[in-house]
Amino acid sequence: MIGFGYDLHRLVDGESLILGGLNIESSIGTLAHSDGDVLLHAIIDAILGAIGEGDIGEHFPDTDSANKNLDSKVMLAYTMDLLKSKGYELVNSDNTIVLEKPKLSPIKEDIRSSVAKLLGLPNNRVNIKATTNEKQDSIGKSESIVVYSICQVKEITN
Repeated sequence: MIGFGYDLHRLVDGESLILGGLNIESSIGTLAHSDGDVLLHAIIDAILGAIGEGDIGEHFPDTDSANKNLDSKVMLAYTMDLLKSKGYELVNSDNTIVLEKPKLSPIKEDIRSSVAKLLGLPNNRVNIKATTNEKQDSIGKSESIVVYSICQVKEITN
């Protein structure tokens, strides 16, 4: 089974930029209720979609003060536990980060390794692609960041 995830956050001065559990050096970061890790949020939505368990907002509503500044790694661990409890395991995760700046090429492998570790997968089953929007729209003007994620899961067989 396959799930698709998408997340978008505004970028503002003075906030941190966290991708795949890593703090990224940047003068701008995500404005968010949680820690704003758009990559992990999109992966979480893809996993939840693959197993028919709604979306991240249903499990971690921004109206709940307990989720304020919540570490996305905690949300991902919850999602992975839910995945296993439903009798599934993650096969792979393919992700595209759309961001004008900072350039991610020099750190894509670091992000990939971090995500793979968090997902309990070998690096070759996690893919991180980075692209820009060629200075078009809010992404191209460095006002926002978007991540698209596809995750495949399979039933655990004994």
